[in-house]
Amino acid sequence: MRGTAPVPSGAYARASRSLHEAPEPPVPSGAYARASRSLHEAPEPPVPSGAYARASRSLHEAPEPPVPVWVRLLGLVVVGAVALSACGGAAEHAPDLSSSQAVSFPSRDGVELEGRLFGRGTTAVVLSHMLPADQRSWFDLAGRLADQGYLVLTYDFRGYCPGGDGGCSAGERDISSIWQDVLGAVDLVRSRGATSVVLVGASMGGTASLVAAGQQGQDIEAVIALSAPASIEGLVADPSLLQRISAAKLFVAGVGDASAADAAEELYAMSPPPKRVEIVPADDHGSDLLTGPQAEVVKRLIETTLARYAPA
Repeated sequence: MRGTAPVPSGAYARASRSLHEAPEPPVPSGAYARASRSLHEAPEPPVPSGAYARASRSLHEAPEPPVPVWVRLLGLVVVGAVALSACGGAAEHAPDLSSSQAVSFPSRDGVELEGRLFGRGTTAVVLSHMLPADQRSWFDLAGRLADQGYLVLTYDFRGYCPGGDGGCSAGERDISSIWQDVLGAVDLVRSRGATSVVLVGASMGGTASLVAAGQQGQDIEAVIALSAPASIEGLVADPSLLQRISAAKLFVAGVGDASAADAAEELYAMSPPPKRVEIVPADDHGSDLLTGPQAEVVKRLIETTLARYAPA
């Protein structure tokens, strides 16, 4: 091996450096500095002003040609299109609801809810929305699963009334009671011929799905929770409830959504098998995971869980 030369230190180091480093020239100061600068710096020409300035500019600047009207109109069209896409692009990605039907049904405690049914089949998927959303956040996934042979239900929790295709559920918003809305949704799909049911929920919808699955007498094949908290405003999925859920469980969250990722790990730890937790490289929360950079990964996680535990 080739040895490394020792690094000089102390006075010897300073002497060594002086052999190799040329001294920097002193910085001139005072009148000498001004004189020195004047030898090297050419004076800036005076800035023309007034009529002379205008004449000077006219010698060097060619007049800009007028912009054709069609160019200005095209620019307005482009700006308008960008503005519309920035507002969400709803028109561009409007889901096809022609094969779905609006439905209404009661929650277990009698609140009238509205939703939409997609597809046909004996295996049903109930999709429960998150706090700042409504059933429309599920329409794209509902259509995709319906095309795979599932009967799919989206619906609005009590007190949510987006109107139009989004429906309008009655009652006041009461997060502590929305698990009874999930059970009402289960009752509806069973009345439409479903023999197997999977619950999928985003954020509070995931917590509500877990609480519903943990009630006595429920026969649920699987529960899939996207960014679900262990508790939110009186809705609690505690260890004793989770231990009663014999269904398969999938907990998904984004690594950048720290509190949701922690909750997914916590719910996984408290739950009996079969269970799985997936923390994906994303910052999105709840059903926003289905439209973010890991959308296809999350959709495939849902679909593989369905195919394994509740095939169409």
